[in-house]
Amino acid sequence: MKVTLSALDTSESCFTPLVVIELAQDVKEETKEWLKNRIITKKKDGGAQLLFRPLLNKYEKETVENQNLYLVGASNIRLLLGAEAVGLVKECTDNTMRAFTYGTRHNFKGFDDNNDDFLTMAECQFIIKHELENLRARDEKMIPGYPQAKLYPGKSLLRRLLTSGIVIQVFPLHDNEALKKLEDNWYTRLSLKYQPIVILEVWKRGCANMTYRWGTLVMKRQFEEPRPGFHGVLGINSVTGREEPLYPSYKRQLRIYLVSLPFVCLCLYFSLYVMMIYFDMEAWALGLHEDSGSEWTSLLLYVPSIIYAIVIEIMNRLYRYAAEFLTSWENHRLESAYQNHLILKVLVFNFLNCFASLFYIAFVLKDMKLLRQSLATLLIMSQILNQIVESILPYWLQRKHHVRVKKKVQALKADIDATLYEQVVLEKEMGTYLGTFDDYLELLLQFGYVSLFSCVYPLAAAFAVLNNFTEVNSDALKMCRVFKRPFSEPSASIGVWQLAFETMSVISVVTNCALIGMSPQVNALFPESKTDLILIVVAVEHALLALKFILAFAIPDKPRHIQMKLARLEFESLEALKQQQTKLVAENLTEEGGLRKAT
Repeated sequence: MKVTLSALDTSESCFTPLVVIELAQDVKEETKEWLKNRIITKKKDGGAQLLFRPLLNKYEKETVENQNLYLVGASNIRLLLGAEAVGLVKECTDNTMRAFTYGTRHNFKGFDDNNDDFLTMAECQFIIKHELENLRARDEKMIPGYPQAKLYPGKSLLRRLLTSGIVIQVFPLHDNEALKKLEDNWYTRLSLKYQPIVILEVWKRGCANMTYRWGTLVMKRQFEEPRPGFHGVLGINSVTGREEPLYPSYKRQLRIYLVSLPFVCLCLYFSLYVMMIYFDMEAWALGLHEDSGSEWTSLLLYVPSIIYAIVIEIMNRLYRYAAEFLTSWENHRLESAYQNHLILKVLVFNFLNCFASLFYIAFVLKDMKLLRQSLATLLIMSQILNQIVESILPYWLQRKHHVRVKKKVQALKADIDATLYEQVVLEKEMGTYLGTFDDYLELLLQFGYVSLFSCVYPLAAAFAVLNNFTEVNSDALKMCRVFKRPFSEPSASIGVWQLAFETMSVISVVTNCALIGMSPQVNALFPESKTDLILIVVAVEHALLALKFILAFAIPDKPRHIQMKLARLEFESLEALKQQQTKLVAENLTEEGGLRKAT
């Protein structure tokens, strides 16, 4: 029997909570009721058709705070139909990965009508997030109770609620049992066995293995739905036939070229201006040391580099906020387009901000001693600041909050579900993991510090290994105990970051060959002709780059067994399409024959 969304009931009062919505303390009752109705209303009527209830009932609200916390879940059938809608890929009984459909659910490995553990908790939460984000205004002109919060057809309701301050946050709950197992495997044992070690060509193969196993490698993303922040006039998408906001591309291009591009260029100029101030400071410190020659002034030589390293970190973070605002203002339809434009803006600025001074010292001043000093200071200071800001400080704050929550829970009435209450209240105060962007960026900059000038300061690699060993474990602790659980975001690869790392490796070959060619030891081998030296350096550089590209070509991005499975899946999809077309043709011929007989 075919199950449809309209047949599902959304009035269940007892369900497994998956996602928490926190409202502001002064939210009006009519707004709460409107939001509840939009969440539980059936899909055909513009709702999400999910399950919704407050964390605390009306009697418990009299004695405890946190009254504006609400739990969201869904029935098992609703989640299965949602899995089909988002194109979730699962393993079949024949060991292939296929897009899940409710009609063929019994063909998938591990499915049982009597069990509700076919979908992982992360997949269930991803489905609920997808449904909440795709709640869009229909005929409402404003959010009930808030006339200043304007709406128009097609506007994302969740986005408007967040920007208006009515909804504070939406976050998924941890699975405490699974979290404990993850902690034991990830960071408690201090082992590198389960850690993702970043080697470019080998990583692509490992990435293909993992994404195939998780079902994201073959997940169809050609027709992505608009991102929640995308806005425009509600209309019909000419490709998909679905109702969604429409926004002219020429307006986006005008915003990019007339506003975003000049702003980025202005920031790059400001970064270079700050760099020249740093060199003035270096000259001042060096002159002071040469005049006095004391031990104190020898220590002063490191002060400009330390100050510059701190300024670089501050500028990077400030620019990141500006880049996010501009990219959001450009109004990109797809999340992938938004991410690509944001990454491009941030990478250009960070590369210049972090490495321009090193290139200037290396190839203009040609001061190898200052280059080593600056490189060591920038690398070590960036690692120390990142560890403090990203790990130590959040962990300390989270521990203090944990103690306060424990005391509050112990004072509650005995009839309250203290375990769930404690978990929700504890997790709502955790930091929010903003995605992998900062982690990738941090690794890319570290990779640049190590590889671009490795021949001048080989010890940089040792510092990077030491930092990464501690950061792997501190990041694991942070993800498990400091941050809220993030929503999963299916992806087939690390995307444009792979290209960024590969580009950095190519630049590294060029810079290191040039630095070696500039060294006094190599120059001493060619006292007569510098032309021969230049030709040899260029030849070596070309040979190394050729070797790199040959290796990249020789090592397939996907292992052979993954290629075979993907080819088989594509073949079967084509065969199924042919059979469907043949069936349609046969039905049309039969209908035509019947009409002829009738006439």
